Amino acid sequence: MTTPTRNAVEALLKDIADAPDPHTLFADASTRLRRIAPFDAAVWVATDPGNGLTTAPVRVENLHEGGCGTYWESEMLAEHVNLFSDLARARVPVAGLRAVTEGHPARSPLYRNFMRPRGFEDELRAVFRVDGQPWGQLSLFRERGRAEFDATDIALVTALSAPLAQRLRSFVQPSTTPTPEDTARAPGMLLFDADGNLVSLNDEARHLLDQMPPGPSTSTPLGIELPLPVWILSTAGRARLTGGSTRIRIRATTGHWLVCHASCLRAADGHGSSTALVIEPAKPSEVAALVVAAYELTRRELDVIELIARGLPTADIAAQLHLSPHTVRDHVKAIFDKVGVTSRGELVAKLFTEFQQPITARATVRVERD
Repeated sequence: MTTPTRNAVEALLKDIADAPDPHTLFADASTRLRRIAPFDAAVWVATDPGNGLTTAPVRVENLHEGGCGTYWESEMLAEHVNLFSDLARARVPVAGLRAVTEGHPARSPLYRNFMRPRGFEDELRAVFRVDGQPWGQLSLFRERGRAEFDATDIALVTALSAPLAQRLRSFVQPSTTPTPEDTARAPGMLLFDADGNLVSLNDEARHLLDQMPPGPSTSTPLGIELPLPVWILSTAGRARLTGGSTRIRIRATTGHWLVCHASCLRAADGHGSSTALVIEPAKPSEVAALVVAAYELTRRELDVIELIARGLPTADIAAQLHLSPHTVRDHVKAIFDKVGVTSRGELVAKLFTEFQQPITARATVRVERD
């Protein structure tokens, strides 16, 4: 690697480490990466680490709306070459389409249906992975006439995989100033037909969709004037394709977490007939794993945190976990360092208040007596 290129990579890595939010992370990383390894179009995606499904944010560059649906559906409905799900488990989580197909990209439905009609001849795919979990993914496209993505390009993006995943993971840390949540509303419900078209939804769904972060969306063809985020469509699409259930977690613009879970509904004959998708505030247990990953907490440290949240003193925590008090104090110190707090009260407020308060509020009856 030449010195100018090395300097450019170091600047890119610094931008990744310093990014204040995921949208800026994708925008700045894309700008710098394009200067080192040129490309003509790109799709940057955050994913739910639990299942690798698309979540927010999503950044699409130089791709027109007309073809986005084909791209989003390719992994679930048609693609069998260079799958993101396979890259997430591969030794190297990055690969070029022409290299994988040995110069025969037409083996890929994405190439035939999406790339070739738009003049793209090669795609480089990457999964942003750390500690075995996929936190994002990337597609880079090169137009006809450009060189295919080579080993140097693959090595470069491979070197970015873990830093990008680590930065995406860090954004899961609880917000310091979430806005008040409307706890009186029922869950949002969306119903899709057998072809994946939205056919109905309730008012609560419209309300929660308004809280979705910005990103690419697709209008429904059946007269409902409501563009749907691609992560909603992909979640419903996965349930429709597999005939089962799936879910993703989304951080709303309010600062709170939402969970979107979709299930395939079956007719009397047992065949899939439609798909229902529910959007509702996430329970603490559904976000706990993300928070643990964001602060790089160990399973044992999480055990200690849960007992601290219950108000147990060091001696009682030691007895419950069959540890010595000295070991518990070491765990508490490590937790404080990772989370950036100096007291147990500050720790509980930072990790639990955002998630627990809306849940307990719904189960609290308040009365006033003379």
